[in-house]
Order: sequence, then C-alpha cells, then structure tokens
Amino acid sequence: MSEPITHSAALQTEIRRRIAASGGWISFADFMQMALYAPGLGYYVAGAQKFGAAGDFVTAPEWTPLFARALARQVAEIMAMSAPRILEAGAGSGRLAVDLLRALEDAGLLPEDYGILELSPELAARQRQTLAREVPHLLARVHWLERLPERFSGLVLANEVLDAMPVHVVQWQEESILERGVTWGEDEKFQWQTRPATGRLRAEAERIGQECPLPPGYVNEISLLAPAWAATWGERLEKGCLLLIDYGFPRHELYHPDRDGGTLTCHYRQRAHADPFCLPGLQDISAHVDFTALIAAAHPAGLDLLGYADQARFLLNCGLLDDLAALADSSAYLKSASAVQKLIGPHEMGELFKVMALGKGIDTPLIGFLRGDKSHAL
Repeated sequence: MSEPITHSAALQTEIRRRIAASGGWISFADFMQMALYAPGLGYYVAGAQKFGAAGDFVTAPEWTPLFARALARQVAEIMAMSAPRILEAGAGSGRLAVDLLRALEDAGLLPEDYGILELSPELAARQRQTLAREVPHLLARVHWLERLPERFSGLVLANEVLDAMPVHVVQWQEESILERGVTWGEDEKFQWQTRPATGRLRAEAERIGQECPLPPGYVNEISLLAPAWAATWGERLEKGCLLLIDYGFPRHELYHPDRDGGTLTCHYRQRAHADPFCLPGLQDISAHVDFTALIAAAHPAGLDLLGYADQARFLLNCGLLDDLAALADSSAYLKSASAVQKLIGPHEMGELFKVMALGKGIDTPLIGFLRGDKSHAL
C-alpha cells in the first residue's frame, strides 16, 4: 500500500472512531473538519503539495504576480486610512504574501508588520521557506499567529479561506428540514444519512427557506462557521477593513432552484469532482460562500459593508490592465495576458469569484468598488 493511501486509511480510521463515539452518525461539517484539519492527517495539515501546478489546484496568486500588484493598491489605501498593518488569514503557499510585499515595497508603502494566521504547522513552515527564499530582507516584518488577535487595526486579508470552512448539508422537505450527515455503511464505505436538523442549523435553514423558493427535496450547504468568523471581527477590529476574496453568490443566487444538489467541490491532482468521501486527507473539499450570510452576521457585530463586487471589476478598478500594459518584455506580456484572462474572464474566475469589504472607521469609498459595486444585490 502506497504512503498516500496509508495516510488516507489512517484518517478514515479516526473518522470512523468519531462516528462510533457519536452514536453512528456525525454531521458533514464534522466530517469536513476532520478531512481537512485533523491533526497530522487532515488535508491542510499534512505534507502533500497543495497549491500551484504541482498540487491539487491553482489559486489566483499562483497564476500571476499581477494579481497581488493590483490588490496592493487597495491594500495601501486601506492601510493609509487605518494602520500600516496586514493580517493574512490562511496564506497558502506564501505566494500572495511575497508578491504583495514586493508590490508595496516598490510603491514605498510597506506595512510595519505582516501577520499570517495559519492553523497548519506544515503550511506555516512552507510559507517561511518561500518568504526567506524570495524576500529575505523583508522576513523580519512577518510573524505567524495561531489565533485571532484580541485587537487589530489595519487590513485583514482572506483569499480563498471561507470556502474551506466546514459546512452542513441540508435537505428541505415540504414539512421538515433534514440534515445530511455521515455514517459508516455495511459496505465498508462512508455514506450519507439524514436526521432532522436542529438548533442554529434548523433556524438558519428555515430563514433560507422563507427567503428563497426551494422545491421539496432540495439539497444545498449552509455554513455556520464563515459568518461567525466574519462577525467576531466586529469586536476585534478597532479600525480597518476585512477584504474577503472567494467564490460564491448572494443568497438568492446560491439557493436558486437550479442549484439543487449543492456546491461541494473536491480537488485532487488538478481534477475537480463531487465525491467528498473519496480519499479523505488527500483531497481538498470546499463549498461556495453565501455572501448575504456574511453581511447579515457582520453588520450587527459592528462592521459596515464597504463594497461587494465581482473579482474582475475589483481588479480592473485597481489597475490590473495598467500593470499588464506596463510589461515591456513581449514573452512576459503574452504569458501574463493569459493569466489575467483567467482572473477576469467571465467564464473563468472573473464573475464566479467575489470581493467583499467589511470595515470599521472607514468613510472614504474604496477604489476597488468605485465602479460595478453590487452591494445592492445582497
């Protein structure tokens, strides 16, 4: 048996133990939490290559440094209105941190410190290696955190973080709301099994059912963790902005009748599929973000909605095409033009990915949302 298969088998054993200890059933959120974050075994805390062409999927920073260069203009504006500090949540390979620091250095606008909130020791080590190799003179400005700071002013950046937070799977029936959880079947495989939804999950599912016309039997995901994470910054953020970049929709689009079956997506070796029970610990699992739920939780907690737009419009507002046009080398231009098309193309990342800004103490309109702001759609 190969080492990866042995690794996955070990995680399956741990999940089975959790199921047995819970009476034979766990929520999908618990399954997803273990599959991605179980100590030493989960996808994001084990040692396999995850990001880039050699990994399982490619994020925007890996396509081109022009992503960070455009983003840097919005980052610099927010720091100027709050404090010269950046906190990046879930920094992946460290590529975005490297390119963002370089762009800010070129502009003479470096932050006083760059914090990285990283739950995975393995990823934190890779991030240190990347920064030490590519921007060693800036490494002293970077520090790593294992938990949210009690107080913070400046920019909080989360690029493709919320989609990896565990979600519950819900089925709306005519007279009931069911939660689809996970059990271990007689065929020695993980299987779906439904139970009545309860507590906060049921309340949220009822709210969604009242707002969106869902046919009987409709299945989709609900995240309780992502809105709670956004809301907790209402107490911690003194002045500044959360910049959230991820794929997802406003609620009325996410819970559209045509999206029956949900949005769970798994990535393994550059291939996307929909089976979350395949090779636990070796594949990524994600779900689309409900951006309406984020502002619904964040606003009562004290955060203002400062902007919401497609990634394409946000990057264009921040000067992405100007950066592309400034490339003098023709081969570099052609390569970068292809990457830029992935970032802003309507059938690529341009419309599927959204950017949301939540802040406190900022009254000036942000450049990334000066044109094409879709806050009204939330």
